[in-house]
This record gives sequence, structure tokens and C-alpha cells, in this order.
Amino acid sequence: MDSLIAAAARALVTGDPLGALKRVALREDPPALALRGIAMAQLGEHTRARELLRRAARGFGAHEERARARCVVAEAEVALAMRDLRGSPRTLAAAAVTLEARADRANALHARLIAVRRLLLLGRIDEAAAALASLDTQGAPPSLLAVAELAAAEVALRLLHTAVARAAFARAREAAERAQVPSLRAEVAEARAALDRPAARSIQAGQEQLLRLDEVEALLASGALVIDGCRRGLRAGSTWLPLARRPLLFALARALAEAWPGDVDRNLLITCAFNTRHLDETHRARLRVEIGRLRALAAPLARIEASARGFALKPLGDHAVVVLLPPIEGDQASLLALLADGMAWSTSALALALGDSQRTVQRALVELEAEGRVRSIGLARAQRWLSPPLTGFTTNLLLPAALTLA
Repeated sequence: MDSLIAAAARALVTGDPLGALKRVALREDPPALALRGIAMAQLGEHTRARELLRRAARGFGAHEERARARCVVAEAEVALAMRDLRGSPRTLAAAAVTLEARADRANALHARLIAVRRLLLLGRIDEAAAALASLDTQGAPPSLLAVAELAAAEVALRLLHTAVARAAFARAREAAERAQVPSLRAEVAEARAALDRPAARSIQAGQEQLLRLDEVEALLASGALVIDGCRRGLRAGSTWLPLARRPLLFALARALAEAWPGDVDRNLLITCAFNTRHLDETHRARLRVEIGRLRALAAPLARIEASARGFALKPLGDHAVVVLLPPIEGDQASLLALLADGMAWSTSALALALGDSQRTVQRALVELEAEGRVRSIGLARAQRWLSPPLTGFTTNLLLPAALTLA
């Protein structure tokens, strides 16, 4: 390795991409191309960075497997930043094995952390937690330790283990300070702020208030009957009844819960559930059927009793009834939460993360764009979607698989 390559590599480690480019901008040999690609990625020029890294990988000879593996890892990180989640994880895993076999433990750890971050974006929290637990970070550089702790904090937040997340953020901040990379310190501080922002709204006995993530965790552990508008279901203690695929029943449950401890007029229930103001006997008959279905489903948690004017929700035992609502309403709340990270997402990546079809996601994006809530850049396969950050609250409870329930 010549002196200019070594100096450029040191500049990149300290977060100085312009300093690295000054040394290798005019060179076309594979090591210089790789460093230029990493520098362009740090500057946000992801498309150009990917092109340079691919050229560098092709330029390394058959005997330079470690260098090619490093290019694969760098390109995978660029793809992650571009929210391109279509690549096979096997290529990245093979690169990690190659680097490990050649005693490049730092870059092997980097590859595995990229895989963990990809799993988090896809909402596969249990897999991410298992992969993270298997990592050996002993003796790793401070910058990688900070990334590992950030991933651990993200897993804990998505599982609503706020005390664990707080401790992980403290370790991440300590590691970022030792790494002395300003962008990493800023990333840790921004992620840590999620603990202090409102994450949801609760309605109990007609009173509404904002809740932080730790308060949501305490509510779910309290034994109260929670009608969860973030994950669309009913929960009391460890019992979880999903209603995400039965929106009509959830609408009825929410209306009954918001009126607790009182009852709800039949006509109001019909309006809420069936979205109509022209009531007739067919609607009243349908309401009786749907209330019967909800009564049977909710039997382990509550009773639904008829009153003179409608129906009332009665939780089993002496527990309270609480409605937990996301900070933003609407069917596209999870989509907006993904876009709120400020990155440019492709339609295919959003569909992967949400578990929906690309056509469904595309329709939702077109509706949001018409409302001015998202914007697109590029055309056809290069089209990407952006949204302004949702300031003032955290979107953790809206992200895919945010509440993993036992």
C-alpha cells in the first residue's frame, strides 16, 4: 500500500471524505477506485459510489480476495443507504467469511452489522436480535462498537425494552466519542432522542395524553385492556388478539373503548364501523352480527354488554380500558414512518419492509404525493420516494413489527 492510499484510508476512517479525495481523485487503480467510492458514499453520492466500488472489485485480481470482499461490503453499505434491499444476503455473508478467514476481523464485523441493519429495516426483529447476539465485538474499533450498540438499541426499542435501549445508547455514545467521528456522534444523539419524544397517544375515560416509549411499555405491562391502534389489536397482559385483518371489528372495539366506562349508541357504532349516515334495518342487523363476532373474539379479555341505547365494553377483572393511538392517524402511517428517516426509498424496498405488494404500496404513494406528503425523484426503476421528517415525536411504534408480542 503506497503512502497516498494509506493517507486516504486514514482520512475516511476519521470521516474526512474530501481529504481522501484530494489524494486519490485522479487515480484509476483498484485501491484508489475503492477509496473514491467510499468517499463518494460518505458525501451522499450513492449511485456514483456504487459504480466506483464495482469497478474496483472487477479490477482486483483473483489472488486479491480480501480486497474484493471489502468492495462487496462497501457496496452493501451503499445499497443499505440507498434503501435498496433487493440484494441477496448470501453475497454479504460470503464476503464476511472471506474476511474472517484472512484475519480481517474489523471488516468481517462490519459486514455482519450491515446484515443486522438490513434485517431491522425489513422488520425482522427476532432475526436481527439473534444475529446481533452472535457477534464478537471484543477488540473492535470504536466506530464499529458504536454501530453495534446502535443496532442493539434499535432492537430493544422495537421490542419496547426501553431500559435496555437506554443502556445501549449510553455505550454507543461512549464509543462514538472515542471514535471521534462527528457524523457518528450526531447519529447516536438523534437516535437517542427517540426515548424523549412522544411515541403515541392514549385515551382513557375520555382523557387524552401523549406517551413516551417507556410509558407505552409501562402501560402494556400494567394489565390494562389496551385497544392498540398502532398494531391493530387487543391486548391485556400477555394475551394478544390481532385485528389488523378485521378492520370493522377493530373500529367497533375502538369506539367502545373510547366511550368506556360508558356505553355507545347503536347509531353511532353503525356510523363509525360502516361509514354511513343513512341508517336502515339492514345496518342494525349487520351491527348485531358484527358485535356478536367481536364478543366471541374478545371473550378472553372482556365482555360486550347490551344497554338500553347501545353496547358497552366491560373488561374482565378491575382493569382499566385504554386506547393506544399512533401519533399520526391514517392507513399510510407505517409507510410515512419508514419514509421519515429522510432516505430515498424505492417502491420495492418499501413493499419488502411493509410486507405488502408493490402495487398496493405504489397506490398509497400516489395518494400521499397528491396530498403533498411525499415526493418522488427519478423515473421508472430509478424512482425513489422521500418525505419530510416527522418532527416532534418518534415513529418507532409505526415501523414494521414494532411490537413483537409473545
